Amino acid sequence: MANVNRVILIGNLTRDPQLKYLPSQTAVVEFGLATNRKFKGANGEEREDVCFVDCSAFGKTAEIINQYCQKGKSLFIEGRLKFDSWEDKQGGGKRNKLSVVVENFQFLGGREGGGGAPGPEAGGGEDQTRPASRAPQRGAPPQRPAPQGGGGGSSGGSSGGAGGGDAPEPIGNEQHFSDSDIPF
Repeated sequence: MANVNRVILIGNLTRDPQLKYLPSQTAVVEFGLATNRKFKGANGEEREDVCFVDCSAFGKTAEIINQYCQKGKSLFIEGRLKFDSWEDKQGGGKRNKLSVVVENFQFLGGREGGGGAPGPEAGGGEDQTRPASRAPQRGAPPQRPAPQGGGGGSSGGSSGGAGGGDAPEPIGNEQHFSDSDIPF
């Protein structure tokens, strides 16, 4: 029998992320996420249930979340459940905690709240926050030079676009992409 440990949540941060570093210099960030569920009670009254979830992320993902998220920001996260158990130092007995380890995330909403959006070097799948100047490069068909006049030759005047003698070549089948260029 196969086992699955996968969590998908959309919610709002309940506190500002707290960044720490492990002895191995790996970044780790911890934050809380609140998810809401609206439903009608037995008497037909509209009710709301809130679930608070502790989350943590590691490495580059942790650094990006720490830099661009703050309390109240909407976030989509994918990850796995982690169960921690320890003995309370004040004699309170055995303690347990279930949390989510973030493996992938995406910023939701606009750019409200100040700060910039991460550039193309940022990881974690936050393609909605990439600068608008990069957007036309993704998934757009290759740009072809505009035809020149009626003769199709290159002896015509400059039309302000591609197609001149020293203009860059159009994008062809030899496109090269890095992992950070893929939006998913």
